[in-house]
Amino acid sequence: MIFWIILPISLSLVSLIGTWSVYAIAVYNNHVCSLGDWGAAKYCNKNDSTECCLVPTISSSGTSLPENSLFSAIISGGAFLFLVFSIFHHAHIMEKNAKQALLSRIALVFGIVAATGAFAAGNCNPGNLPLLHHLGAALSFTCICFYTVLLTSLTGRCLLTGYEKYLYPLRIISSAIQISVTIGYSILFAQPDYRAIHISAVFEWMLSVNLELFELSYVVEFAYFYSWMLSNLLIKRDEQKPLILAMS
Repeated sequence: MIFWIILPISLSLVSLIGTWSVYAIAVYNNHVCSLGDWGAAKYCNKNDSTECCLVPTISSSGTSLPENSLFSAIISGGAFLFLVFSIFHHAHIMEKNAKQALLSRIALVFGIVAATGAFAAGNCNPGNLPLLHHLGAALSFTCICFYTVLLTSLTGRCLLTGYEKYLYPLRIISSAIQISVTIGYSILFAQPDYRAIHISAVFEWMLSVNLELFELSYVVEFAYFYSWMLSNLLIKRDEQKPLILAMS
C-alpha cells in the first residue's frame, strides 16, 4: 500500500531537517563553530574563559539552550521511527521470504539496539552526562554499521519489489561508506588536534546524511508493504516450530 512510504520518508526527513536545524540554531547562537571554519582561534578548550564555540558535531550542536530541547525531541523521534522501520521491514521479509528469517531477526536486533543507543544519546546531554551520551552514540553508530550491512545482504537475497538489481549495488556503496567513514570518525574523534576533531565532525555529518539516504531508498520496499503483514510478527510458522511438535 502506497501509504506506507510515509514511514521511510518521515524517518529520513525528520533526521535530516531536524539535525541541520539544530546545527543552524547553534551556529547562529555561536555555540558551535561553523563546519566551514577551520581556524582554531575560537575553539573552546579547558583553559578558555572567554567566549568560544564547540567543534560542530551533531552532539555538540544540541548541548546548549535553546537548541538542546529541539535536539532531544528530534533524536528521540528519529529513534522511535527507526525502531518502527526495523520492525516493519522484518515483517515484510517474513511475509515475502521467510527462509531469510534468521538473518532478518539478527538485523532486527541490531536495529533495536541502534535505536536504543540513539535514544540514550539524545536524552543524555553531552555537557551534563558525557559518558552516557558517548556510550549511547557509540552503540548506535556501531550497530547501524551492522544493520546497514545486514539489510543490504537481505536486499541481495530477497525479492520484495523486483527493483533489487538497482537497489542492491547502491546499498552496497552506502554500507561501504557507512563502515569506512565510521572507522575514520572514531579514529579522528579521539585525537587532541583541532583539525582532526573538525574532520571527525565532518565525517559524523557524512554518516548522518548517508544513513538518511539509505533509509530513504526503502521507499521502494514500503510501496509494497501492507499492514496485514505485521501479523507475521505474531504467527509462529510451521518451519519455525520445534521438530517434536511438527512430527506430532
